[in-house]
Amino acid sequence: MTPLERMQSMQPYHNSYEGTPAHLQDKAKQLCWEYNQTSPREEERRRAILQQLFGSCDPQTFIEPSFHCDYGFNIHTHGFALLNYNCVILDTSPVHIGAGVFIAPGVCLACSGHAIDPAQRAEGIGSSAPITIEDRAWIGANVTVCGGVSIGEGSVIGAGSTVIKDIPAGVIAAGVPCKVLRPITEADKLKPEEISF
Repeated sequence: MTPLERMQSMQPYHNSYEGTPAHLQDKAKQLCWEYNQTSPREEERRRAILQQLFGSCDPQTFIEPSFHCDYGFNIHTHGFALLNYNCVILDTSPVHIGAGVFIAPGVCLACSGHAIDPAQRAEGIGSSAPITIEDRAWIGANVTVCGGVSIGEGSVIGAGSTVIKDIPAGVIAAGVPCKVLRPITEADKLKPEEISF
């Protein structure tokens, strides 16, 4: 398996940084810089840059600058998605963002990690595992999602959480480390009279 094939696999892996395709990271840095320089009115230009940057990008993907990622080709959006200000995606493995996903300001999706052993870490040994955010999930402000994690459909991750294990569908979860607090129920629905238009 080539380094690129390993990076695009849904399997976790360990690697040395010497084997990573640096030229692809250079392309992502350039495209992120261009994206972050766009005017709020340049919607078509933003869409075009995301199409070049991401592996697959639904046209209804909206990202507020400033946005940064490692490679871009490993990021896939599967429907309407909103990423708010100052989000970072370290996509050394595939990142799948489902339809109807809301990602709040300051979120970091970090597939990559470093060796725990300090000598190996100094040698540039690292790890990576994919991240999946299923349809209609909401990731709160300043959340960190670590590699190897899936967040279930419709779940809410509370602001400031660090997600190190899978979160099931239909729950509210929060904390460091993030834990399920309770299921989302009919009682969470706002009444029509509580909503102003």
